[in-house]
Amino acid sequence: MSYLAFYRTFRPNTFDEVVRQEHIVRILKNQIETDKVGHAYLFCGPRGTGKTTLAKIFARAVNCKNPVNCSPCGKCEACKALKDGAGLDIYEIDAASNNGVDEMRDLREKVQYPPVAGRFKVYIIDEVHMLTASAFNAVLKTLEEPPRHAVFILATTEPQKIPATILSRCMRFDFKLIPQKDLEDLIKSVFQRVGKEYEEAAVAAIARAGAGSARDSLSIADMCASYSRGKLTYDDVNTVLGGADLAKTADICGAILKEDASAALKLTEDVLSAGKSAGLLLKSMLLFLNDCAIIKMCRSARDIISLPEESYNKTAGIANVADGHKILRVTEILTAAENDLRYSASGRITLETAVLKCTLPQADYNIDALIGKINALEKKLEELKTLPLRELPREYQANNAIVKPKEGVDTPETKETCSAKQPVKPVRKAEPEEQVSKTDFKKSDTLLEEVGASPFEQRESSGGTVQPLLWENNTGTVKAGSLTEDGKKSVFAKFIRSLRTVHKNAVLFTLCMDLESVFEGDKLVLLTDNETVKKALARTDNANFVAEVLAELGVNDYEVRLKARGENPYDKALGELKQNFSGTDIEIK
Repeated sequence: MSYLAFYRTFRPNTFDEVVRQEHIVRILKNQIETDKVGHAYLFCGPRGTGKTTLAKIFARAVNCKNPVNCSPCGKCEACKALKDGAGLDIYEIDAASNNGVDEMRDLREKVQYPPVAGRFKVYIIDEVHMLTASAFNAVLKTLEEPPRHAVFILATTEPQKIPATILSRCMRFDFKLIPQKDLEDLIKSVFQRVGKEYEEAAVAAIARAGAGSARDSLSIADMCASYSRGKLTYDDVNTVLGGADLAKTADICGAILKEDASAALKLTEDVLSAGKSAGLLLKSMLLFLNDCAIIKMCRSARDIISLPEESYNKTAGIANVADGHKILRVTEILTAAENDLRYSASGRITLETAVLKCTLPQADYNIDALIGKINALEKKLEELKTLPLRELPREYQANNAIVKPKEGVDTPETKETCSAKQPVKPVRKAEPEEQVSKTDFKKSDTLLEEVGASPFEQRESSGGTVQPLLWENNTGTVKAGSLTEDGKKSVFAKFIRSLRTVHKNAVLFTLCMDLESVFEGDKLVLLTDNETVKKALARTDNANFVAEVLAELGVNDYEVRLKARGENPYDKALGELKQNFSGTDIEIK
């Protein structure tokens, strides 16, 4: 075969060439130097971290006649024979395909024979967790007390599947993932040896895609080197990996963080229609959001991410205007969608549903969505405090206006503007019995609409209108004289809500909370069984305020009555019938 892949061509041949895993290399070298080689080793860890490579180096080193710094010299007859695969003292067994009890019994019989050329016979059993229970039992006794010339090296990515009886008889070494910086250095050295030009951002992208695995990183580097005939660029790597274009991914995530559902769905649909799979697009979005989180939280984000200047600036621009809780919430939703894709028959629907959920925090009961709305509200209120009074929206001026003193008295409070150093002082809270003007009611109702009566209601904001929720019926504000039969059903609830939002009428709200309401034509009748409540509502100031509030809701006539004692529902209904049809003879049978 004329061509070998990068991960085979540049596989380390000595301990010094191994990338990281210093804790394991040091122990093995010390055992060779002091001639204290064990009889059973267990190499476990993620794929592509050097388990099989170290096992082969160690197997040649213990049989080398002239080791160099405890590594095989590569020049003696034993090293040459073992490296070419012609030696009979190293046995590599793939437990994934030779996992039966018969293979292990054959191994147990052959292990008794002494080595041919070296000092030890080394058995490397790869993917040892694939052995059956019977196979483990067959090799158990041999593994516990092997001949003096036998060394077993077991390699696995899933040590939890190995029986405890096997684990207790081995010297265990846990391999760790290789840091990105070391992977970048490895890829650069390979490119330099093959004469391939590259961009720093391209190498960083390959190392990130390798996810701590040297073999995976070299495999991706091999594909990228074959794809690009000239200088390897970041876009080349992104194309080879099959991910979505960074600019399009940034536009989608930017629309999501701005809660623009229409734009986010359209951009997502455009990318999917171009042939990108939902899984790859979702992975690209998660990587982009991860970059946004790093930029948001880390000062050295530029060094960590290693993106091209233009791409970094675009990512930083979106990250700096986004709220941290919003980024966290969107990431969690998309992560859950990535897991759902494994069991979904339609990945497109799963992805677009997740995108829609990300853009509608008001319809989400997640705590991060609520925190995001609160943070946005607090930020807006802080901005309003720093504006001059004349620049405030009209609905806020009534609440923040300074009470002017009597003529001839000059105080600092007569200023009509407020600076950032001296926030606007709100007017003092009036007593519950004080009269509230119509302006105060309008101001409170407008403020409630701006803030949102519920964290799950979507309201109008400056700069445009916002879509109502799907389950809301946008019928508009009820005007005086336009009250319909359906509108009568919700008048009392709106009336109580209006009293609740005006803090000057806390007592009045308490008085009206237990009232009952019925309509006699267009007249609203408020019923109470407490004489004191009726007298309190009949006071001039309270009556005027209630009339103004009801007028805003379209009710121009109302009355407060005492309930008839002992009156049952039948008599009550009969009385209403006689009152509504006073000119008609009603016969009761």
